[in-house]
Amino acid sequence: MKSAIEARHSVRAYREKPLTEDVVSTLEDKITEVNRLGNLHIQLIQNEPKAFQGKLAKYGKFRGVTNYLVMAGRKADDLDERIGYYGEQLVLLAQTLGLNSCWVGLSYSKVPGTYVLDEGEVIKAYISIGYGETQGISHKTKSIEQVSSSRATDGQTPLWFRQGVEAALLAPTAVNQQKFFFEYIPAKDGKLAQVLAKRKFSLVGFTQMDLGIAKCHFEIGAGIENFEWKQEEK
Repeated sequence: MKSAIEARHSVRAYREKPLTEDVVSTLEDKITEVNRLGNLHIQLIQNEPKAFQGKLAKYGKFRGVTNYLVMAGRKADDLDERIGYYGEQLVLLAQTLGLNSCWVGLSYSKVPGTYVLDEGEVIKAYISIGYGETQGISHKTKSIEQVSSSRATDGQTPLWFRQGVEAALLAPTAVNQQKFFFEYIPAKDGKLAQVLAKRKFSLVGFTQMDLGIAKCHFEIGAGIENFEWKQEEK
C-alpha cells in the first residue's frame, strides 16, 4: 500500500478496456468489506458511459469513463469522513491491481437505474476507475511543517509520525487544497501516543472527505500499531 500511495495520481482519461473478472471480483470483495466496516453503500458500476458525458465532466476533462464507484451512505455528521477513509482504501487497492482512478466531487451525472439507494441514503461522490491513458502526474504539495505539529529541528516527533504525514501529503484532496492538520500527542501512562487529525476551513468544501482520505494515508505511512486517533473535542 505504501508503494500504491507513491504511484497513485489522479487520472481522468481512460482506455476502452473492460475490467477483468479477477479485478472485479477483488474489488467487489473489498467493497463488501468496507461497506460493512464503514456502514456505507458503495457500489461498483461497469460499462456505463453516461455519468461522465455531461458538461461538467467535459469541463473537468474526463474522457472514456465507463466504470466508477458510487460513494453512498446513510446521512450522518461523519458520513463524508467515512466515505473518504474507506473510499481511499478502494483507490489504493485499485492501484495495486493496475488500475487508475480519480475522486469526483461534482463533475458527474446521476444516471437513474445504475445504483440503488436505501431510505435515508445519499450519494457524496463518485470515483472514476479503469485503465488510464496515462499514469497521471504528481502535484506540488505542502511541507510537513505546514500540515502538522512536527518540526524538523525539534526532535520531539518520532519518525513514524513524520512518515505518516508524508503519506498524507500524497493523498488526493479537492483542487489539491490539503486543508488538514495532524497533531502529535506524546504517549503517557503506558498508553500509545495519540494523533489528532483536524480539517481547516475551505471555500471549496470537501474538507471532511479529504480528511478521511488523508487519515487513511497517514495510517499506512505511520503504522496503525504506533498510535491511536484522538477524537477532536466539539
